[in-house]
Amino acid sequence: MSAAPDTDRILDDLRRVVDDAESLLRETSGLVGERAAEARERAAESVRTARDRLSGLEQELLDRAKDAADDAEQYVRRNPWQSIGIAAGVGLIVGVLLSRR
Repeated sequence: MSAAPDTDRILDDLRRVVDDAESLLRETSGLVGERAAEARERAAESVRTARDRLSGLEQELLDRAKDAADDAEQYVRRNPWQSIGIAAGVGLIVGVLLSRR
């Protein structure tokens, strides 16, 4: 089971922001001066923190998705006929909605 499309898009956007920030740090590495060095170091630390948080968020989402899949599997195994009925009902609703288009 994968993360929701909105979550995937947010994670992609965050990765892109971190990549852009790292690129900016590389491109401004030639700037001299104590203030520029301090600004680069603060930015580099922010990028490291963002990368760590992003990695943690990805792992948390993956763990939650696995847990949800396990819960769904256990439910289906305990209640096979109810699961078939629910699936049939959802299929009927989707079929009706699609036929209206």
